[in-house]
Amino acid sequence: MTAILPVSPARAAHYRRLNLLIIIGSVALCLLVLPIRPPGMEILGVGPSWLLIWVVAWSVKRTAWEGAIAGLVLGLIQDAMTGPYPSHVVSLVIVGIVTARLQKQRFIQEDFVSVALIVFGMVVMAQTAMAVQITAHRFTQPDSLYPVLTEIWLQHQRIALSSAILSSLWAPVLYYPLNRWWSYLERHTMPPSI
Repeated sequence: MTAILPVSPARAAHYRRLNLLIIIGSVALCLLVLPIRPPGMEILGVGPSWLLIWVVAWSVKRTAWEGAIAGLVLGLIQDAMTGPYPSHVVSLVIVGIVTARLQKQRFIQEDFVSVALIVFGMVVMAQTAMAVQITAHRFTQPDSLYPVLTEIWLQHQRIALSSAILSSLWAPVLYYPLNRWWSYLERHTMPPSI
């Protein structure tokens, strides 16, 4: 067990600013990589879900409320980049809440394999939420441009599985440095316990 070092208020403010910079920078990096499809980062025309990986990395050690807020913000940003329907907000909020609840209930241990498995499951869940939204749109809008229901769910299987495999394989690339930073930050900024 590592000891928590006392920190001055000026140093704590410096760590908070640095943490904010790392959060914004890592989200910006995910947003920049999202539309890029270099060789090896695509299966059947589907790439990794970088923002979902970020939400999982954030939510693993946080409350369900913090996970939901991260999912909401990143979902709104992704909707602004791709279009508002079907919304990514719903799926990323669900991912943030469920990931945080998994952590709280001690179903997971913190290692690469469990994080990759969590990302795999969360991608399937998020893609299912997207397919449900498309299905609902198809039912409520008779002139919908979306394909017929059988085609929606066949595409869902292909997209969910491809994205889940790629996202779970790439998850440690994002999770490991962020987790190391947040662990370091926690050790160096938390007040000593009595």
